[in-house]
Formats: sequence, C-alpha cells, structure tokens
Amino acid sequence: MIFPAVAAGYAALLALVFAALSAWVMAGRFRFGALHGDGGSAPLGVRIRAHANFIEYVPLILILALLYEASGGAPGLVHVLLAPLLVARIAHPFGMTAPANSLRQYGCRGLSAVATLLILVVAAVLLALRVM
Repeated sequence: MIFPAVAAGYAALLALVFAALSAWVMAGRFRFGALHGDGGSAPLGVRIRAHANFIEYVPLILILALLYEASGGAPGLVHVLLAPLLVARIAHPFGMTAPANSLRQYGCRGLSAVATLLILVVAAVLLALRVM
C-alpha cells in the first residue's frame, strides 16, 4: 500500500477550512446570542448550514481520494479532484451569504455545489474502477 501523500496534504488544508468555518459559526453564536441551534437568527442559520454542508460532503470525498491514492491510483488525478474541491469549499460560504439571485450566489454557491457533487461522483467511479 502506498502512503497517500497528495490526498493527505489536501486533507490537512481542508481541515483548516473546516476550522475556519467552525470559528465562523462560533463567532456567530456569540454575536447572535445563540448557544443551541440558530436561536432564530437567519444569518447564524446560514453559517450553520455552510458548516454542515462541508461536513456532509468533504469527509466522504477525502476517504474516496485517500483510498484511490493508497491503492496505487495516479497522484495527478488526486490533484485534479481535490484542488477544485478545495477552491469550491472555500467559495461556498461566500455564496451562502450572497443576496438571493445574485451573481455571487450562483457563482460561489451554485458552482461550488455542482463541483462538489461532480467531484464526489468522479472520485467514486475512479476508486471503483481501480479496485474492480
């Protein structure tokens, strides 16, 4: 088994993005006075959803990429998968806080969501083809 250094590096960077999102939610809880849930604050609810959306997708994609690379998959393909994921997951919260129907909402949130789903599917297919 090969150590998946490329995917591990992206995992570290994505963990920093997750830490930043966590701090953003914590700051929102302090600002809006909500210890549990969103306390009825729509802006805090947006922060919580951006944080949750990250945790709903990124771990599975990282697992797929780590397994793909560890099984001898091409490190270059791991870069092709995870570099756009990193950009998409950084851009996504900016789209979540954008005004409705704005270019930023469609560009940051919409494209990030589509990219994340596409990366998930491609990572799954690459791993399946690698091990079958």
